[in-house]
Order: sequence, then C-alpha cells, then structure tokens
Amino acid sequence: MMMPLASAPLHMALFLPWLPSERALLAQAVAPDVPFALIEKQRGALRLVAVDRRAARLGLTPGLPLADARARVPELVSLPHAPEADAALLGKVVRLCGDFTPMAAPDPPAGVLCDMTGCAHLFGGKEALRAEAARRVGALGLSVRVALAATGEAALALARFGGEDVRALPIEALAAGEDVRVALARAGFRTLGELMAQPSAPLAARFGAELVRLLARLAGEEGKPMTPHRPPDPVRAEMRFAEPVGRTGDVLDAIEALAGQAALLLARRGEGGRAFAVRLHRSDGHVARLTVETGAPTRDPALLLRLLRERIDSLADPLDPGFGYDSIDLVVPRADRLEERQQGLTQEADPAERDMAALLDRLAVRHGAGAILRLAGEDSHVPERAGHLAPYRAETPFDPPPPQAGEPPTRPLLLLDPPQQVEVLASVPDGPPRLFRWRDRAWRIVRQEGPERIAPEWWRRADGHDGNPGLSRDYYRAEADSGHRFWLFRHGLYERETSDPRWYVHGLFA
Repeated sequence: MMMPLASAPLHMALFLPWLPSERALLAQAVAPDVPFALIEKQRGALRLVAVDRRAARLGLTPGLPLADARARVPELVSLPHAPEADAALLGKVVRLCGDFTPMAAPDPPAGVLCDMTGCAHLFGGKEALRAEAARRVGALGLSVRVALAATGEAALALARFGGEDVRALPIEALAAGEDVRVALARAGFRTLGELMAQPSAPLAARFGAELVRLLARLAGEEGKPMTPHRPPDPVRAEMRFAEPVGRTGDVLDAIEALAGQAALLLARRGEGGRAFAVRLHRSDGHVARLTVETGAPTRDPALLLRLLRERIDSLADPLDPGFGYDSIDLVVPRADRLEERQQGLTQEADPAERDMAALLDRLAVRHGAGAILRLAGEDSHVPERAGHLAPYRAETPFDPPPPQAGEPPTRPLLLLDPPQQVEVLASVPDGPPRLFRWRDRAWRIVRQEGPERIAPEWWRRADGHDGNPGLSRDYYRAEADSGHRFWLFRHGLYERETSDPRWYVHGLFA
C-alpha cells in the first residue's frame, strides 16, 4: 500500500506598507489630497511614526522630528498615532485570511503570515491564491504585497522587500537586531545571498548562532512553528424548553434570563457587548433572528431587554411563533473592553450621560444607526471646515482642544452658513469695526477683541486646480451697545490682497 506524499511546505505573507496612513484615510481623519503624517512623542520630541504616499514622495520618513518635517514640507498635516486602531485593522485582515487557512497570525505592526501547506490547490494554484488574497485585502481599501515561500520568514521578507529570490534581498531583510545588521554592513555584506554562501561556523562565531538560524529559516532548511490567531469564542447563552413557548411575554422573560447569563460571562472577561443577536428556534425548524447594537459596551440585561422590545415593536412583519419556540439562544458577536466603575457614594456615574446613551441606542434600533448624527471635529482652523456631521457611533479621528476654564468662548455658539455680508464703518480701512448695518438695523460697537487672523489653507485648491486659494480673514469679537455679541471678519488684507475688503457676520455669541 502506497502512502500519500506529504505536501511541500508553503507560507503566504501579506505586507501592508501604508497601513497607518490608509487607516486614517478610511476614517476620513484627513483630506486625501494633502500630505500627512502620524506622530507620537519619542525621546522627548514629536516624531513621525508613519507617513502617507504624498509625504513619502516629498522625502519624509518615519523617525524624523516633526519640526524638521514641517521645515521641509510646510503644508504637512499631522495626526496623533493610534497603534490600537492599527492593530484592530490588522486583526481584521487576519480574520479575512481565515477564509484561506485556519493557520493565520498577525506579524505586527503591518504583516500577516499564513501557513498554506496543502491549501494552494483549493484556490487554483499559487498565482491564483496570491491574486485572490491581494483582491480581498484591496477591497478593504488597503494596499498589500503578497509573497509565497517555503518558510514563514522567507515569505515575510519577500513581501516586505519584493522580488522572488530571497538571496537577492538586502541584509535589512534579516529579522535580526540593529547591531547585528550594522556589524554585517561593516563587514562588507550587502545581500542575503552573500551571507548564505559563507560557512556557518565562522558566521556563528563572529555574529552569533541566532544569525545562522535565521539564515537557515530564510533558505527553507529549517522551519519555525507558528501560533495561529485564535479569537475567543463569542459569548453564548441558550435556553431549551420542555414545551414550546409562544407568548411574547414568555419570550421576553427567557431573553432577560439569557441576558443575565451573558452578563456574567462578559464580566468574567472584563468585556461589554456591542452587538447582540437573539435566535428563536421554532418547532417547525424556522429560525427568527433579532439583532441590536449599542453605542458603548454594555452588559446591562435591562438595557438589552428594552432594546429588543424596541426591535420587536419596529418589525415590519411581527414575530410569528407558529406552534411555539423550542429553544432561544443569545450570542454576543462583538464585544469590547468594559472597565468596572464605582456606582455609589461620591463617584456615581452621571445619570444624564447614561440616559443619553440609552436614548441614542433606542433611536438607533428604531431608525437605524446611520440616522443618528453628531458633530465631529476636523483638524482645520477655517471655521466652516472645523466640524462635520458624522454617525454618532463613528470613530472620532480628531478631538478639538477643550476651552480654557474661566475664559470666555473664542468661537460663537451659532455659526452662520454662509457668512452674511454687512456694511461696516471703520476708522481706517484695516482698523476694527465701529458701526455696521445688518438686517435693516445699525449696530454700534462699544467694545471688541481682535483681530484674530486666519489665513487660507493654501494647499487646498478649487476643483483640484492650481490658483488663488482665497483671502485672509481678520476676525473680531464685537459687542454692540444693545448687548448683542457678534463674530465679524474682514475678508482680505487691505492693499496686500485687495483694495476693497468686505465685511461679514459669521456668528452670534450667546
């Protein structure tokens, strides 16, 4: 009897070269037509952690101090680095790779490794597998490089540095310490092929035995076991009935009991559910499904029951129990960390905050999460671009700095869109306003603060074309003799940008 031949080892590596910047673009944290970088404080200074394609073409690289980068590229936009968000997006790619093989694992910060031994033929061969992996990751809006090799180390190196032959890769492709790579460069080695051509004993004696092991893995002579990503099973609670139940009240009582069981399981993990799915198994085999989501992690059974009541009441087709339900189960497909909070004495949570979160969740169940909008900040000093409407559950990529305590507001509560032109009397053309006419009434200014000059964002061009980006604005916080307070601006610098600057009311202070 002939034994089947074992499949040759095969590993697939995916490298996402622009993961941090593309995540920021997907989150709409920055305009796609401006160079930007993600920054964090390192060694006492703000430094670039990642850059986008435009910034890279302008010569900016990770590790550069932000001050030096801005000196080279004045229009550079900076965003705080969010490694947790990068890791979450990388985890999404790992889960996607689970469609190819159960042996998939992240290789932080921007790589994924898959053991495809014995799997390539299921996708039409190696090249078809490579193309399909690139297509699926590309559908997420991410750039990716895919490589196949006999060992994981070789596949990762080829994905990062390109090419088909690991021997042609530079020594920077070695997963060794920086001191080892520097020593190899000083010794005159430039490629991995030059290292592989050397006897192992002298290399181990001079650069360490770990280098020899790394070279053996890159050459496919030695393998390294990988630990695949195994996400924890979702929290699940189930209730079976001796006799089918059909009354809505009985169903809700069962769901409340299941929610209590799920809350205990979530508490053990230190998590709260963000999505809950209830399946009602009818005695004739039909399965009805109810799904609700929450804006914040929760494990409150009472809240979940209220949301499910809203879901049942909003169904276009009411639940039909038929001859009754044999079993009901509750699954928590999505959960996040939920820290314990003190709920008594002097540190009780704000009830208004809890009530608002519960109201938003109920409205989202009734009308859909996309129908609930909120104001989100943008990193722009131009007032009309400083905020936009976004779904209330969407990630906030930019949080404006909080106002200084005890200081009057620098921006009005009401912003006029568009600004309304007014006639202004000033002592000199580039001086502060003294009197202006607006809405058929003359307003005499008794005190004002300013000017606050806001220059145009010159890197923005109308319709993507070169040209004048706009005029500067001089803003004044002005108070009339009636007590009304206005936010006025002069559009254009006198004699430098225009000979006839115009005035506008842009907002009203409370």
